[in-house]
Amino acid sequence: MASRSCANFLHLVSGDLLDIPQTPRALPRVMTVPGIISDMDSCSSNDGDSDVTSSGVRERKIIVANMLPLHAKRDGETSKWRFSWDDDALLLHLKDGFSPETEVIYVGSLKVDIDVNEQEEVAQKLLEDFNCVPTFLPHDLQKKFYLGFCKQHLWPLFHYMLPMCPDHGDRFDRILWQAYVSANKIFADKVMEVINPDDDYVWIHDYHLMVLPTFLRKHFHRIKLGFFLHSPFPSSEIYRTLPVRDEILRGLLNCDLVGFHTFDYARHFLSCCSRMLGLDYESKRGHIGLDYFGRTVFIKILPVGIHIGRLESVLNLSSTAAKIKEIQKQFEGKKLILGIDDMDIFKGISLKLLAMEQLLQQHPGLQGKIVLVQIVNPARGFGKDVQEAKKETYMTAKKINDVYGSPKYQPVILIDRPVPRYEKSAYYALAECCIVNAVRDGMNLVPYKYIVCRQGTPNMDEALGVKPESPRTSMLVVSEFIGCSPSLSGAIRVNPWDIDAVAEALNTAITMSESEKQLRHDKHYRYVSTHDVAYWARSFSIDLDRACQDHFSKRCWGIGFGLGFRVVSLSPSFRRLSIDHIVLAYKRTNRRAIFLDYDGTVVPEASIIKSPSPEVISIIKTLCDDPKNTVFIVSGRGKTSLSEWLAPCEKLGIAAEHGYFIRWSKDSEWETSPVNADLEWKKIVEPVMSLYREATDGSNIEAKESALVWHHQDADPDFGSCQAKELLNHLESVLANEPAVVNRGQHIVEVKPQGVSKGLVAEKVLSRMVNGGEPPDFVMCVGDDKSDEDMFQSILTSVSNPSLPVAPEIFACTVGRKPSKAKYYLDDTADVLKLLKGLATATISKPRGLPPIQRRWYMPDTIRMGYMPMRWLSRAVACKRQNLLKMINFLSAEPEGKLTCLLKYGTECIKASRLMTTDADSKSALRDLAAGITDYQSELKQLRQSVEELESGRNNTRNEIAERREEELNFLKDLREQLNSIQSELRSRKPKEPPSPTDEASLVPLTEAMMYFWF
Repeated sequence: MASRSCANFLHLVSGDLLDIPQTPRALPRVMTVPGIISDMDSCSSNDGDSDVTSSGVRERKIIVANMLPLHAKRDGETSKWRFSWDDDALLLHLKDGFSPETEVIYVGSLKVDIDVNEQEEVAQKLLEDFNCVPTFLPHDLQKKFYLGFCKQHLWPLFHYMLPMCPDHGDRFDRILWQAYVSANKIFADKVMEVINPDDDYVWIHDYHLMVLPTFLRKHFHRIKLGFFLHSPFPSSEIYRTLPVRDEILRGLLNCDLVGFHTFDYARHFLSCCSRMLGLDYESKRGHIGLDYFGRTVFIKILPVGIHIGRLESVLNLSSTAAKIKEIQKQFEGKKLILGIDDMDIFKGISLKLLAMEQLLQQHPGLQGKIVLVQIVNPARGFGKDVQEAKKETYMTAKKINDVYGSPKYQPVILIDRPVPRYEKSAYYALAECCIVNAVRDGMNLVPYKYIVCRQGTPNMDEALGVKPESPRTSMLVVSEFIGCSPSLSGAIRVNPWDIDAVAEALNTAITMSESEKQLRHDKHYRYVSTHDVAYWARSFSIDLDRACQDHFSKRCWGIGFGLGFRVVSLSPSFRRLSIDHIVLAYKRTNRRAIFLDYDGTVVPEASIIKSPSPEVISIIKTLCDDPKNTVFIVSGRGKTSLSEWLAPCEKLGIAAEHGYFIRWSKDSEWETSPVNADLEWKKIVEPVMSLYREATDGSNIEAKESALVWHHQDADPDFGSCQAKELLNHLESVLANEPAVVNRGQHIVEVKPQGVSKGLVAEKVLSRMVNGGEPPDFVMCVGDDKSDEDMFQSILTSVSNPSLPVAPEIFACTVGRKPSKAKYYLDDTADVLKLLKGLATATISKPRGLPPIQRRWYMPDTIRMGYMPMRWLSRAVACKRQNLLKMINFLSAEPEGKLTCLLKYGTECIKASRLMTTDADSKSALRDLAAGITDYQSELKQLRQSVEELESGRNNTRNEIAERREEELNFLKDLREQLNSIQSELRSRKPKEPPSPTDEASLVPLTEAMMYFWF
């Protein structure tokens, strides 16, 4: 591998450190653009450390969630903490979907506060015994993070509740947001303590940790990162009210895979990305993907399942069978309707009770025959809204029991206490119908558990005396606003706000025939049993692996500050265009072809004024005035606008409407493309586009001489994109037999003649230059649009054109870091302007004396004639590195050429040394020269290694490489011996006068050439 000194040396030569050939090794994990610092706090990313390739063997998955799947309590005797697994925790069960060899590490908080003095001991114990890494949040931070931002802001907003007034939620508090970010940062630190970023997969869960991906991606650009949201994701109209909406969206987009329970939630997320970040998504082979700065963020739609084995083990308990018998006796002769919900304003418990009241009122015959048992799980929050919901629930239940109850019959039974699993399972097994009436919920697994318990187990059937062949039935009434609703096609779906409809659904459920109940139950059980938690985890893991498979085949840069950080991922051959590098290439070439796009390249895309600035006009005019240059503006705009805006540039070539019209200079006539001059298809296209313009507010039609363009940049993003897809399909169908093509670009749908493209313009210009006897040795093309890709492809293929005597220097450059056929990129139009300004400056500046290649060969003659003033040589040696690099860049940009140039330079140094006198100045200069040659010996060795690696890539034989290496080493040895000989000779030589010139005037050009060579 090239050393750091060699890397810096070559970086100065080429302007691009990535050109260094290196020994084969794993692609580094992180490549960050120098000078871009994106840290918002003390967690500065150490990119140097993160390049170290780790060597993990066993596959690991790091599961990160707000809470660890653990129970914690103090031992009464020892006062030590005792921990045990929480068997009901979803995160504990998901590891059943991984292979047995997979190591699972959990990162999260404990449900209890641990004293600071005990945290280290507890952390060690949890890591050793449970493979858990606890995050100890300070109490105040934990309160602001969880009870503050999560429960007061995110939870209500994600459930479609806006703080319209102080009585309905809290207004946004920036302090709580900062606490949320700080907590996520602590989680990130804990993950980084245990992660092997090259091999481990990280799976983050739920809305508590939505900016955690940004912190992790900032440190490890190629980290394998998945996220699953267990709550609803609101519509864009709700979500856009969140003041930190962009930071959270970008946090999720720093993942490789983002999972949702339903398509509705995913659709809302995609809509937010489109409306707020301008991102479009596409579906390929069943997978939805968002292109985010060269990375594809995949979207996964997958409802979570339950752990059936765990539930069946509870059903097999003797305590469960005993409880079932007890409940049967308690509600003998009555049909049981079951509801199990958290005490939460979004669970719709009071609406469920009102529906029960309506059912008893509309169907008096059911009074005394049905009972609604409502189990209320303890509330997770302690806000005023929870207390109000609880109060309303009790008042409604009391009202129903007072009106329709009796001393021996209560239609509503409220169980507001912690209920053990076996008791819940008993109620599930006996309920004729289960109702889940939430007004908004992420998934809700109550229906799944109900179906499994109604199916029963052989052991439970035996304990209860039920025959195994007995038919199994179940009935579900579920809200259409919960995540499991789309998966349960046999359930009766209801709008929980429609009390009458819910009451009627309950009546339908309890009066339905047994055969119908059995069919619906069987259908549900097949789905639930095959889509359990293991299936869910396995499917997500497979898709996460697929999403990350291209990580190490691309180059990555980190850009942005704070929570706006993101990673740009592009092809390994794609790099930023060095202006110094292209200017040097520009100077050493004699016939140049330059192609420039207009909008988004020389003029900003977002600019209201579309005409070029005076500075742009001046630069383009300078380039055009150079007789060595052929400059073309290639645009999709009309010829009238372009010719008017670019009128001062008389020698500029213009290709308008993607090349349908071409003009070689201001004095020449416009040429029309001979391909498909028939434009009768415009009569078909214009009425169709007019319909879409009228139906899409904010859209408009641009009529060109050869094309029609429908713009929707000012329309609603979602609707405009949808209409563009429809218009594209519509036009393709009606133009199937017409000589026209339909293309969709950025906010446009364009119809143009077949055989017209920017690529053909480039081919035509290059062909004309070759036929005119002036083949280009420099070709540059800069563009930002999809239509420019044809131009990039055309000039790249020109390298292999046999009609060109010498392969030209090719610079295909796109504007913006995005996937492209171009090899180079510039960030924006400002960078393009800098590039053109650099070329224009090189055009204006005139070199002194002879051309660089010719100047070099005057050096031996000048030395032989003795006219190398000592101060010149001393100054030149002091600037040895800069001088050397100038000469190297004049001669070659390839490592092999640089090596040859270095060897020749060493020979010239020896010639100069032998002709120097022994006066004081010359001795000082010689010492400088000796030190310089010693330094160059080191550089030669490093460069020789690079050339050797380059030749290895060309499949050279081992003998050829060995011979080349021996030859170079022999030269270095000879160079050192000659230098020592010269130094010994100088020490023994007596001073003498330098030779005098015979004709001083005739040597002036030689001395000028010598000075220019050195400086």
